[in-house]
Amino acid sequence: MDIEGASAIVTGGAGGLGAATARRLVSLGVSVVIADLAEDAGGRLADELGPAARFVRTDVTDESSMRAAVDAASESGPLRIAVAAHGGPVAGSRILDRSNQPYDLDVFRRTLDIYLVGTFNALRLSAARMVEAPALDSGQRGVVINTASIAAFEGQIGQSDYAAAKGGVVGLGLVAARDLAPLGIRVMTIAPGTFFTPAFQMSEEDAQERWGGAIPNPRRMGRPDEYARLVQAIAENDYLNGEVIRIDGAHRFGPR
Repeated sequence: MDIEGASAIVTGGAGGLGAATARRLVSLGVSVVIADLAEDAGGRLADELGPAARFVRTDVTDESSMRAAVDAASESGPLRIAVAAHGGPVAGSRILDRSNQPYDLDVFRRTLDIYLVGTFNALRLSAARMVEAPALDSGQRGVVINTASIAAFEGQIGQSDYAAAKGGVVGLGLVAARDLAPLGIRVMTIAPGTFFTPAFQMSEEDAQERWGGAIPNPRRMGRPDEYARLVQAIAENDYLNGEVIRIDGAHRFGPR
């Protein structure tokens, strides 16, 4: 798919994997809506990237908020790329605590709402707008790229809500690709391993010392631009569809 001149929406676009994706897409001639709740970071990134980027405060779990972001993306050209790279709080607790009290059901629901329901909300609304765009010579109209995690396959102790949500994102991918295939819209899923982002709230050197040694090869944490380059490859290659790509340096999570 020729992406130059197209528009894109990146949820979670204000930081980490999303910000790297926004930078790369803009460098390729794509207009990008940075859809995020982080107004300061999103505004700074939009200023950095210039007129091809626009920040829109977006709550992915809210229909009207997500619709507004999709509308904004469509103002700059046909919406052909939607990347769900948003994050959110994760409590990280066992199903039963040390006193054998059960995990808070509202916290579990909140995690699924952000990571799974929010991803589906972005997918369905973006696809509804993509189908309005004229098909390219290849017959393609666009691509939706969702973000799971290797925790979807090897969830660690205390990750019941996060692993369940990301597992849901994985399960959604092929069904969505089949649903949208007649319309020329592809759906792909990226499952990152341990990537260094601002969410770690520590220096890259400290994070690398703590977690980087567990990665087989290369022996370091992932870099956000490596995720962004994979987004580019997926967007440009029409035959990538309905699949999950792990990007993890051959890392497999252990129990802890």
